Amino acid sequence: MDQILTISNWIIHWGAIIVFALLLLVFVYFSILYLIDIRQTKHTIRRNYPLIGRMRYTLEHLGEFFRQYFFAFDRDELPFDRAERSWVYRAAKHEDTTQGFGSTRALNQKGDVFFVSSAFPKLASEAVEPKAITFGEHTARHPYSTNSIVNISGMSFGALSEPAVRALSIGAAKAGVWMNTGEGGLSPYHLEGGCDIVFQIGTAKYGVQDSEGHLDTDRLKKVAAHDQVKMIEIKLSQGAKPGKGGMLPGAKVTAEIAEVRNIKEGEDSISPNRHIDIGNIDELLDMIVKVRELTGKPTGIKLVVGEMQFFDDLFSEIHRRGLEYAPDFITLDSADGGTGAAPQTLMDYVGMTVRESLPGVVNRVTSYGLRPRIKIIATGKLIIPGKVAWAFAMGADAVVSARGFLFSLGCIQALKCNHNTCPTGITTHDKKLQKGLVPEEKAERVANYVSEMKHSVGLIVHACGVSEPRELTRQHVHIIQDQSNSIRYSDIDPIPEEGKRAG
Repeated sequence: MDQILTISNWIIHWGAIIVFALLLLVFVYFSILYLIDIRQTKHTIRRNYPLIGRMRYTLEHLGEFFRQYFFAFDRDELPFDRAERSWVYRAAKHEDTTQGFGSTRALNQKGDVFFVSSAFPKLASEAVEPKAITFGEHTARHPYSTNSIVNISGMSFGALSEPAVRALSIGAAKAGVWMNTGEGGLSPYHLEGGCDIVFQIGTAKYGVQDSEGHLDTDRLKKVAAHDQVKMIEIKLSQGAKPGKGGMLPGAKVTAEIAEVRNIKEGEDSISPNRHIDIGNIDELLDMIVKVRELTGKPTGIKLVVGEMQFFDDLFSEIHRRGLEYAPDFITLDSADGGTGAAPQTLMDYVGMTVRESLPGVVNRVTSYGLRPRIKIIATGKLIIPGKVAWAFAMGADAVVSARGFLFSLGCIQALKCNHNTCPTGITTHDKKLQKGLVPEEKAERVANYVSEMKHSVGLIVHACGVSEPRELTRQHVHIIQDQSNSIRYSDIDPIPEEGKRAG
């Protein structure tokens, strides 16, 4: 008993000393911070409110993560509100996507669209699979046919982590959709799942560039030799930063990424704001033909539309040169699109949204008689069925999405894509953060998202009285003019007579 009392007294004695020492250290620590705050001159809040002012930065940081859970309503947030994100999450998990008690979407706001339901909608027994479309059937040695309606847009290895790319590749193969590599080159992880691949050539031509930044034909042939690589996309600009090239911080340029991109490890990877060898329409058309002839694969372009006159000039020059110079597809990105980090100035103020550009470009390609030659792919915040169906009604042949598939992987819109600190492991190369992203598990969610998107777009299609998405037209969409009036899209932006300008 005496021994127990001795030990207890010893614990109490030294415990008190340790607690006192810790309290003293805390006091000294905060005293030092107090003195630093009142003496520094850079931060007004900290100088006027020492110690307490520091809480502002902590709360600001935490607010980025908790705002969406505690303070935001279903339709409040940007770039994607809770309602849209929740639909994707539920779809990816193969959960019920129905909702009770009515819509939380405002249905009478000027500019909003809705679909015209038919008095005689299609029965489930009348539903058909989406029609197949063929890219490059008139020009490429190896045309590409697919009936997929929603595919994975360009996201580079480097901007995305290894497990994220693997999950997307495996999921795309399960769902039967294509995956765009983005401008960061073709990695083994793109090929791993066995999916169809669109290889993107960005302005820096990563993976297929020579020492001076020009196209290395041998490297390109090696990439195109993969059977999985079905098409080549020449990117002129992208939604996150129209007028500026891609940006990958040096901290994310690992040895493996450097090898795939053919660049130096650990250095910032900054693409030029345009291809150094494509400075006008003539050079663009020459490059399209060169790439198509080298690879034998359908070749197209991707851009954010800035001026419609570009398409008048482009299509007129195609007619002058010959139809073999036409791109096999045009991917229209939206000025409000983009998964990567970008200057806010460009994101907020440069380029057209796909909502404005898609109808206009479809009109022009049709009026120049090039619709049979050129397929139109739409992208830019098209992550839910209503927006995908709208794109088909405007004349798109296919839709691609980046952020929709990021949400299917578990993205929580933390807006940390450029800091290598993504909490879901999607856009970071920190192995500790990547461990939560299990590719095999997330691949199932990617496939589920595609499956539910196809089903839900079909609900809209059948409600409109047609059998599949590519039968939708502008006659099926109304746009709200004011709170008591709406008109058909076809009345404000009809598709012109085909071939009208071809001469």
